[in-house]
Amino acid sequence: MIMGTETRHKVFISYHHKNDSYYKERFEELFGEVFILKSVNDGDIDSDNSDEYIKRLIQKDYLSDTSVLIVLVGSATKCRKHVDWEISAALNKKVNGYSGLLALCIPDNPDYPGPHYNSNNIPQRLADNLNTGYAKYYDWTESESTIKKWVEIAFNARINNKDLIDNSRLQMKDDECE
Repeated sequence: MIMGTETRHKVFISYHHKNDSYYKERFEELFGEVFILKSVNDGDIDSDNSDEYIKRLIQKDYLSDTSVLIVLVGSATKCRKHVDWEISAALNKKVNGYSGLLALCIPDNPDYPGPHYNSNNIPQRLADNLNTGYAKYYDWTESESTIKKWVEIAFNARINNKDLIDNSRLQMKDDECE
């Protein structure tokens, strides 16, 4: 790396589209110049497509070159099958390896604020990887230096801790609590 330059990580934002859009947009405002941000937005993928086709699109078109996946964990994020599919895709080995995984607990989650989480309030595949130590869980922050540090930790985990990845859970078939 050339002195004075930093790597701009490709970061995918996974979120509940109905409930967590404010925080996704706020994240983009705050950190859009720091990272190369990606996500699936409303209308990007036709929901009339088959589940298998949607899963392939998520993997191939959105996550294939992503180095870190950030899950915005709100009160209903655990319910969304698309969030589960995105986490699963990030934990599958790709050409560039696995994606690092970190959770940002947003203020509408009952566990906010605090360093502890109730595994019933987060996506189960995320909980599996928090339990193994692969993923990290943090409260929402608007601090650029803090987010950069957390993304770097997740980025390094994809190489140094890939043996801790747990992607064994069956993928969700339906949204669960809406």
